[in-house]
Amino acid sequence: MTVRGVAILGSTGSVGTAALRVLARHRDQFRVTALTAHSNAEMLDRQVSEFRPAFAQLVRNGGKECLVEAATRDDVSIVLNAVVGAAGLDATLAALEAGKRVALANKEPLVMAGHLVRAAMERGGGEIVPVDSEHSAILQCMAGRSRGEVRRVVLTASGGPFREWPTERIAGATAEQALRHPTWQMGRKITIDSATLANKALEVIEAHHLFDLPYDRIDVVIHPQSVVHSFVEFIDGSVLAQMGSPSMELPVLYALTHPRRVADSSVVFDPVALSPLTFEAVRHDAFPALALGASAGRRGGAAPAVYNAANEQAVELFLQGRMTFGQIPVAIAAALDSLGESVADGREAILAADAAARTFVKERFA
Repeated sequence: MTVRGVAILGSTGSVGTAALRVLARHRDQFRVTALTAHSNAEMLDRQVSEFRPAFAQLVRNGGKECLVEAATRDDVSIVLNAVVGAAGLDATLAALEAGKRVALANKEPLVMAGHLVRAAMERGGGEIVPVDSEHSAILQCMAGRSRGEVRRVVLTASGGPFREWPTERIAGATAEQALRHPTWQMGRKITIDSATLANKALEVIEAHHLFDLPYDRIDVVIHPQSVVHSFVEFIDGSVLAQMGSPSMELPVLYALTHPRRVADSSVVFDPVALSPLTFEAVRHDAFPALALGASAGRRGGAAPAVYNAANEQAVELFLQGRMTFGQIPVAIAAALDSLGESVADGREAILAADAAARTFVKERFA
C-alpha cells in the first residue's frame, strides 16, 4: 500500500490536533510531511518531535507564503487546510492547481471565491473533500447519487450556548459566555461564529459550492445534541442522515480515505447514551447572522466575501472587548449594505472587497 504524504495547515488548532491524532493511528497509510501553525511555537515543536515532518513553519515567522509552500510540496498528496479565516484562500487555490486533494476545514475559500476554487480544480485536477462534519455527512449520504436525485439538504446546527436565551438577552452576551459551546471543542473564532450562527451561514454557502445546489434546496435545523450531522432528502421522499458522536476525528478520517473506509477504534457509537435526539426551527429573529449570510450567498459577486470579512473583523473586535455581541450582525449588515455590490471578477478584486469590509467595520464600530 502506498503511504500518502499529508500537509496540515493549522496543525495546532482543534482540527489540526484532531487530524494528528487520526494520523498517529494510521501511520501505515499516511505520513505527516508538512506542518504549519500560526504562532504556537511550543506545540508545533512537540508535533515536529513526534511526527518528524520534512517541513514545518510558523506563519508568524514565514508569512502566509509558507502555507502555499507546504501545500504544494512534491511529497504531499493531501492538504488538510484547517487555517482560520481568509488566510487559507491562496493555499487552497495553489494546492488544487497542483493536483492535490484538499481536505477542507477552512470554509472561507469557498465562501469568498467559490468560482475561483472550481476553476483551480479544473485547471490542476485537484479535488476537495470536506472536513466539516455537516458537509462530510452530505457527501456520505449522497454517495453514488446524482444531484438531480436530491430534493434538498438539511444542515444541522447545535444552536450554540444561547439557543434558549430570550432574544433581548443575547445582545449583551459576554465573550466568556459565547465561548462556552455546549457540544464541540473548537477555536475561539469558530466558537463565536457558532454562537451567532454565522458559522452555519458560511456552511450554507459552502454547501452551495460543494454540491452545486441552489440555495432554496439548502435548509438549516437546530439539533442541540450534535449527533445527526446532516440530512439529505431525495426526490422520492426518502431521507438519509449521517450520525456520529460529536468528534472531528471522524470527518477528518473520512476526508483522508474517501471514498474508502478504514477500520478505526477511536469512537464507538452508543445510540442509547446519545439519546434523546431533538430538532427545532431556527430563531431567525434571535440569530440574524444566518439569514444575512444566506442572502449574501444568493447575491453572489463580492457579497459573500464582504460577509465573511465583516464577520471576521467583528468577531475579533468582540473578543477584544471593543464591540458587543449584538453588534456583530449589525456590523455585517452595514458592511453588506455599503460594499455588497463591489466587483468580484478575480482574486485581487475579492481580496480588495475583503480588505474594504474589514476597514469598514473597524472604522465604523471599533
